[in-house]
Amino acid sequence: MAQAKIQSKMNEPPCSKFSRTLSMADRSGRLLEHLDQLEIRVESLREAASALEQERECILEMIQSTLNSQEILNICAGEREELTLTANRLMGRTLCVEVSVGTIRNSQQEEALRKATSMIDEIVKKLMDNMDGARHQLLALHSACVTEAPPVPIDQKFQAIVISCALEDQKKIKRRLETLMRNVENAEKNIKILDHQKLEDPKANGSQ
Repeated sequence: MAQAKIQSKMNEPPCSKFSRTLSMADRSGRLLEHLDQLEIRVESLREAASALEQERECILEMIQSTLNSQEILNICAGEREELTLTANRLMGRTLCVEVSVGTIRNSQQEEALRKATSMIDEIVKKLMDNMDGARHQLLALHSACVTEAPPVPIDQKFQAIVISCALEDQKKIKRRLETLMRNVENAEKNIKILDHQKLEDPKANGSQ
Protein backbone atom coordinates (compact mmCIF):
# COMPACT_ATOMS: atom_id res chain seq x y z
CA MET A 1 0.00 0.00 0.00
CA ALA A 2 2.74 2.44 1.00
CA GLN A 3 4.73 1.45 -2.04
CA ALA A 4 1.72 2.20 -4.23
CA LYS A 5 1.39 5.70 -2.75
CA ILE A 6 5.07 6.37 -3.33
CA GLN A 7 4.78 5.17 -6.89
CA SER A 8 1.70 7.36 -7.40
CA LYS A 9 3.57 10.43 -6.18
CA MET A 10 6.47 9.65 -8.48
CA ASN A 11 4.06 9.40 -11.41
CA GLU A 12 2.55 12.88 -10.75
CA PRO A 13 3.56 15.60 -13.24
CA PRO A 14 6.79 17.20 -11.98
CA CYS A 15 5.71 20.70 -13.06
CA SER A 16 3.48 21.50 -10.06
CA LYS A 17 6.15 23.44 -8.10
CA PHE A 18 7.61 24.87 -11.29
CA SER A 19 4.19 26.23 -12.32
CA ARG A 20 3.78 27.94 -8.96
CA THR A 21 7.19 29.60 -9.39
CA LEU A 22 6.19 30.87 -12.82
CA SER A 23 2.97 32.24 -11.38
CA MET A 24 4.89 34.15 -8.69
CA ALA A 25 7.25 35.54 -11.30
CA ASP A 26 4.23 36.51 -13.37
CA ARG A 27 2.68 38.37 -10.47
CA SER A 28 5.96 40.06 -9.65
CA GLY A 29 6.34 41.15 -13.26
CA ARG A 30 2.85 42.63 -13.36
CA LEU A 31 3.42 44.50 -10.10
CA LEU A 32 6.74 45.82 -11.36
CA GLU A 33 5.11 46.99 -14.58
CA HIS A 34 2.39 48.70 -12.53
CA LEU A 35 4.99 50.49 -10.41
CA ASP A 36 6.87 51.56 -13.55
CA GLN A 37 3.67 53.15 -14.85
CA LEU A 38 3.11 54.87 -11.51
CA GLU A 39 6.67 56.20 -11.57
CA ILE A 40 5.95 57.86 -14.92
CA ARG A 41 2.84 59.46 -13.43
CA VAL A 42 4.78 60.61 -10.35
CA GLU A 43 7.40 62.30 -12.56
CA SER A 44 4.64 63.92 -14.62
CA LEU A 45 3.02 65.14 -11.38
CA ARG A 46 6.29 66.64 -10.14
CA GLU A 47 6.96 68.30 -13.50
CA ALA A 48 3.44 69.77 -13.58
CA ALA A 49 3.76 71.04 -9.99
CA SER A 50 7.17 72.50 -10.75
CA ALA A 51 5.73 74.28 -13.80
CA LEU A 52 2.95 75.72 -11.61
CA GLU A 53 5.54 76.80 -9.06
CA GLN A 54 7.48 78.65 -11.76
CA GLU A 55 4.29 80.17 -13.17
CA ARG A 56 3.41 81.50 -9.70
CA GLU A 57 6.87 83.08 -9.40
CA CYS A 58 6.55 84.58 -12.88
CA ILE A 59 3.11 86.10 -12.15
CA LEU A 60 4.32 87.64 -8.88
CA GLU A 61 7.35 89.10 -10.64
CA MET A 62 5.19 90.56 -13.41
CA ILE A 63 2.78 92.14 -10.92
CA GLN A 64 5.69 93.68 -9.01
CA SER A 65 7.24 94.89 -12.27
CA THR A 66 3.95 96.54 -13.21
CA LEU A 67 3.77 98.33 -9.87
CA ASN A 68 7.32 99.64 -10.35
CA SER A 69 6.99 100.48 -14.04
CA GLN A 70 7.43 103.93 -15.52
CA GLU A 71 3.96 103.74 -17.08
CA ILE A 72 2.23 103.64 -13.70
CA LEU A 73 4.20 106.70 -12.58
CA ASN A 74 3.01 108.70 -15.59
CA ILE A 75 -0.72 108.43 -14.90
CA CYS A 76 -2.87 110.53 -12.61
CA ALA A 77 -3.02 109.75 -8.90
CA GLY A 78 -6.61 108.46 -9.00
CA GLU A 79 -5.97 105.97 -11.78
CA ARG A 80 -2.66 104.96 -10.20
CA GLU A 81 -4.43 104.21 -6.92
CA GLU A 82 -7.03 102.07 -8.70
CA LEU A 83 -4.38 100.15 -10.64
CA THR A 84 -2.33 99.65 -7.47
CA LEU A 85 -5.35 98.24 -5.63
CA THR A 86 -6.02 95.84 -8.52
CA ALA A 87 -2.37 94.75 -8.65
CA ASN A 88 -2.30 94.20 -4.88
CA ARG A 89 -5.52 92.17 -5.10
CA LEU A 90 -3.99 89.98 -7.81
CA MET A 91 -0.81 89.57 -5.79
CA GLY A 92 -2.81 88.53 -2.73
CA ARG A 93 -4.76 85.93 -4.71
CA THR A 94 -1.56 84.60 -6.27
CA LEU A 95 0.13 84.31 -2.87
CA CYS A 96 -2.84 82.25 -1.68
CA VAL A 97 -1.89 79.58 -4.23
CA GLU A 98 0.59 77.30 -2.47
CA VAL A 99 2.59 74.95 -4.66
CA SER A 100 5.60 73.10 -3.31
CA VAL A 101 7.76 70.37 -4.82
CA GLY A 102 9.94 68.85 -2.14
CA THR A 103 13.45 67.63 -2.85
CA ILE A 104 15.02 64.56 -1.25
CA ARG A 105 18.53 65.50 -0.10
CA ASN A 106 21.37 63.83 1.76
CA SER A 107 23.23 65.68 4.53
CA GLN A 108 25.91 66.96 2.12
CA GLN A 109 23.27 68.41 -0.23
CA GLU A 110 21.42 70.00 2.71
CA GLU A 111 24.62 71.74 3.81
CA ALA A 112 25.46 72.84 0.25
CA LEU A 113 21.99 74.36 -0.18
CA ARG A 114 22.31 76.19 3.13
CA LYS A 115 25.66 77.69 2.10
CA ALA A 116 24.45 78.69 -1.37
CA THR A 117 21.32 80.33 0.06
CA SER A 118 23.38 82.16 2.67
CA MET A 119 25.75 83.57 0.02
CA ILE A 120 22.85 84.88 -2.07
CA ASP A 121 21.11 86.33 1.00
CA GLU A 122 24.26 88.26 1.93
CA ILE A 123 24.37 89.90 -1.50
CA VAL A 124 20.66 90.76 -1.34
CA LYS A 125 21.32 92.61 1.94
CA LYS A 126 23.88 94.80 0.14
CA LEU A 127 21.58 95.72 -2.74
CA MET A 128 20.25 98.93 -1.19
CA ASP A 129 23.73 100.17 -0.19
CA ASN A 130 25.64 99.24 -3.34
CA MET A 131 23.37 98.12 -6.18
CA ASP A 132 26.06 98.13 -8.85
CA GLY A 133 28.51 96.09 -6.76
CA ALA A 134 25.78 93.64 -5.76
CA ARG A 135 24.75 93.26 -9.41
CA HIS A 136 28.30 92.25 -10.37
CA GLN A 137 28.36 89.74 -7.52
CA LEU A 138 25.05 88.26 -8.70
CA LEU A 139 26.46 87.95 -12.22
CA ALA A 140 29.49 86.08 -10.86
CA LEU A 141 27.22 83.67 -8.95
CA HIS A 142 24.96 83.17 -11.96
CA SER A 143 27.99 82.44 -14.15
CA ALA A 144 28.76 79.53 -11.80
CA CYS A 145 25.36 78.00 -12.66
CA VAL A 146 25.55 78.02 -16.47
CA THR A 147 27.27 75.57 -18.80
CA GLU A 148 28.11 78.00 -21.61
CA ALA A 149 31.12 80.30 -21.33
CA PRO A 150 30.03 83.23 -19.13
CA PRO A 151 30.86 86.86 -20.01
CA VAL A 152 32.02 87.59 -16.45
CA PRO A 153 34.41 85.84 -14.02
CA ILE A 154 32.95 82.82 -12.21
CA ASP A 155 32.72 82.67 -8.45
CA GLN A 156 34.66 79.42 -8.05
CA LYS A 157 33.69 78.95 -4.41
CA PHE A 158 29.99 79.30 -5.22
CA GLN A 159 30.33 76.95 -8.19
CA ALA A 160 31.80 74.20 -5.98
CA ILE A 161 28.92 74.64 -3.53
CA VAL A 162 26.23 74.56 -6.24
CA ILE A 163 27.69 71.40 -7.79
CA SER A 164 27.24 69.71 -4.40
CA CYS A 165 23.53 70.63 -4.33
CA ALA A 166 20.73 68.36 -5.53
CA LEU A 167 19.88 68.84 -9.23
CA GLU A 168 16.46 70.38 -8.49
CA ASP A 169 18.08 72.81 -6.04
CA GLN A 170 20.63 73.81 -8.68
CA LYS A 171 17.79 74.79 -11.02
CA LYS A 172 16.02 76.76 -8.29
CA ILE A 173 19.23 78.58 -7.33
CA LYS A 174 19.77 79.58 -10.96
CA ARG A 175 16.16 80.78 -11.28
CA ARG A 176 16.45 82.84 -8.10
CA LEU A 177 19.61 84.54 -9.35
CA GLU A 178 18.00 85.30 -12.70
CA THR A 179 14.98 86.83 -10.96
CA LEU A 180 17.20 88.95 -8.72
CA MET A 181 19.23 90.20 -11.69
CA ARG A 182 16.07 91.18 -13.57
CA ASN A 183 14.77 93.02 -10.50
CA VAL A 184 18.07 94.87 -10.11
CA GLU A 185 18.08 95.81 -13.79
CA ASN A 186 14.50 97.12 -13.58
CA ALA A 187 15.30 99.05 -10.40
CA GLU A 188 18.33 100.67 -12.03
CA LYS A 189 16.23 101.70 -15.04
CA ASN A 190 13.57 103.26 -12.82
CA ILE A 191 16.20 105.13 -10.80
CA LYS A 192 17.74 106.55 -13.99
CA ILE A 193 14.33 107.59 -15.34
CA LEU A 194 13.34 109.28 -12.09
CA ASP A 195 16.72 111.00 -11.83
CA HIS A 196 16.44 112.18 -15.43
CA GLN A 197 12.99 113.62 -14.72
CA LYS A 198 14.36 115.39 -11.64
CA LEU A 199 17.13 116.97 -13.72
CA GLU A 200 14.62 118.09 -16.32
CA ASP A 201 12.33 119.87 -13.82
CA PRO A 202 14.56 122.99 -13.33
CA LYS A 203 14.74 123.41 -17.11
CA ALA A 204 10.97 123.19 -17.34
CA ASN A 205 10.60 125.73 -14.53
CA GLY A 206 13.17 128.03 -16.10
CA SER A 207 11.36 128.05 -19.43
CA GLN A 208 8.05 129.16 -17.90
